[in-house]
This record gives sequence, structure tokens and C-alpha cells, in this order.
Amino acid sequence: MSRDRPLLDFGPVPSIPPPSYAAAHDDEEEKDAPPRRWYHFLPTCVTVLFLLAPQPSWLILLTRYHLGILHDSWRFTQHLCVSYALTLLAFSSLITIITRDPGRPSQQKENAEAEDMNLTQALLADDFDYSYPGRWCRKCWAPKPERAHHCSHCGRCVLKMDHHCMWLGYKCLGHRNYTSFLHFITCISLLSLYIACVSVSATYYAFTNPLNIDDATPLHAMSLGMAGIILTMVLGPFAIYHAFLVSTNQTTLEHLSPFQLLRKLPPLPQQHASNQHRLSDPPLEHELSFSQRRLIRDAHGYIKVYDLGWRKNWAQVLGYDKPYGWVGRVCYGGGGVGDGITFPRNPKADELLARLASELVDVDKIS
Repeated sequence: MSRDRPLLDFGPVPSIPPPSYAAAHDDEEEKDAPPRRWYHFLPTCVTVLFLLAPQPSWLILLTRYHLGILHDSWRFTQHLCVSYALTLLAFSSLITIITRDPGRPSQQKENAEAEDMNLTQALLADDFDYSYPGRWCRKCWAPKPERAHHCSHCGRCVLKMDHHCMWLGYKCLGHRNYTSFLHFITCISLLSLYIACVSVSATYYAFTNPLNIDDATPLHAMSLGMAGIILTMVLGPFAIYHAFLVSTNQTTLEHLSPFQLLRKLPPLPQQHASNQHRLSDPPLEHELSFSQRRLIRDAHGYIKVYDLGWRKNWAQVLGYDKPYGWVGRVCYGGGGVGDGITFPRNPKADELLARLASELVDVDKIS
């Protein structure tokens, strides 16, 4: 008797519907990434304009005030060297951010290069545990490593994604360019503070010695001082916030999303058949009660999965292993080290996560 279909077929596997956990925990948008247009790069042009616009007034202030009035060539040379050194460092980091890829999972890169690879071949090509919750991207249809996220603006997964920034090339900040981003905002904050201090000093001199200074120099000094103070107040706390993230080895997404701890929980403890909990394993965010959500938020404050101590955290994020390796990173920024897929974990995190899982089950039984 003939058969229309063979018993075994090793051809391309049809698309498999995503599991309920991935559908419930997928916090990325379903829409495809829109193509990049010319207007997407206008914010980057504004960033460059903010770096270049104060330069004429800054040169006028240094020339007329320090050379023409104070006749202090040493201070003139000092202010000129410090300000332009910070400006060049900021531009070098900006160029690195724009030109360097933030980090693409290797399997997704291979899938993009080999369009004829079917699902079975993709899964057999790597021993990645794609069945683990949150480890499979439903947009790229490829494994999503730990700490990686899918960006709807870029249309791809990014290794150790921090956030998407429209002001810096309309691209993501991730494993390979986050160090340059940290270097950039630090240089801009220091430059703004430095210009503000020098300009405020010149403004004070203009008000206390009005007969010794011309009419235009105080205007340049007041404008630069106001701009420097505003930028310092805006970017300074932002730089301090990212210094805190580096010190605790977190990304912006990890710090602002406490329910990502659910993906890192161990298997929930088994209960007696007569007193089963109602949670999935691992738990789903929409299943949590108010008490359980409060428990997750409180645990997010003290469970730092990748915190190795502030010294090791800075060494890992900035990418140096020598005692004075940070000096090079201060001078020219750079990118992260490692493959961006595996990261050392806090030795106390597993115990705290296990305790959190037990507490979630206990609260579920009480409610």
C-alpha cells in the first residue's frame, strides 16, 4: 500500500508557537524595527552641536579675560589644555559609540548570514539551553543569551543591553560600547563643570571690577556659566547613576525591572498534594498577588545577581585585569571584555534566590 507522506521527514521544521511563559514574559514590542531614516540622526547632530557651539565664546573668554585683562598666560594655557583634552576625549568616545556594534549574539549572527538554515540546524549548531525561560527570542527566532534583550528600534538582540539612545547614533548601548558611553558622559559632565567654574569666576570679576573689563566679555562669561551649570545639573546625576550601576554590576534594564528576578529563580519547592501552590514554575508576573509583587520589589533591592564587589565590578565592566589598567580606560574609553554571553555571578545570589522562591510559595499558600 502506497503512502502519500513518508513516516520520517527530516526537512525544515514548521514554526512552533511560543510557549506560554515566553508570551507572558516578553516585554519587547511585537512590531518590526522601522527602517532608519535621516531624521533619526538629527539628535546626534544636536549632540555634536552642543559640543561645538560653546567653543567660540570659550576662546573669546580665555583670550580677553586671562590674556587681555589678567595677563596670566599660565592659567590661559591650563584652561585651554584641560577643556580641549576633555572635548577630544568626548569626541573619541562618541565616535566609538557610533561606529562600534554593541554586541550581537553569535547564533543570531550566523542565522542572519545563512538564510537557508532551518530551525533544526540552528538548534543543533549550538548546545544553548533555549528551553530555559526567557532564553529564546521570538522576534529573531534564535537563542537569547543571559542579560541580552531584544531592541524593537534596532530589530535585533543586543548583548548585555543597557538602553537604546537616540542621542548617540540612534543605537543601543551594550556589551561592546557601554564603556565608551560611560566615558562620554563622564567627560561631558567634567567639561561642563570646568567651564562653569571658570565662567562664574570671570562673571564675578566683571561685577566687582566693571571698569577693568569690556562690555562683551561678561556676556560670554554669563552665557557659558549658565550653560555649564545646566548641563552639569542634567548630565552629572546621570553619570553618577551609571557609576552606581557599574559599582553594583547592573544595567539600566536590570535596575528598573525588578520582575526580571523571576527568570533567575530556581525551581519552586514541591508542596504536598493537598496544599499545592498556584504559581507556575517559574512564576509568571501576572500570577503574582500584591504581597508577592511587594516581595519581589523588596528582594530586588538586595539581590544583585552579578555583584562581585565594587572593585571587581569596575574591572569587569571597564575591561581591565591589571592593577592600573583603569588608566587606559580613563584616557580612551574602550569596550567590554569577554564574550558577552556568560558572566560571573554573585556567590550569595543562588542562596538568596532559593530563599525568595520559598517565600513566594509561602505567601501564595497564605493568600
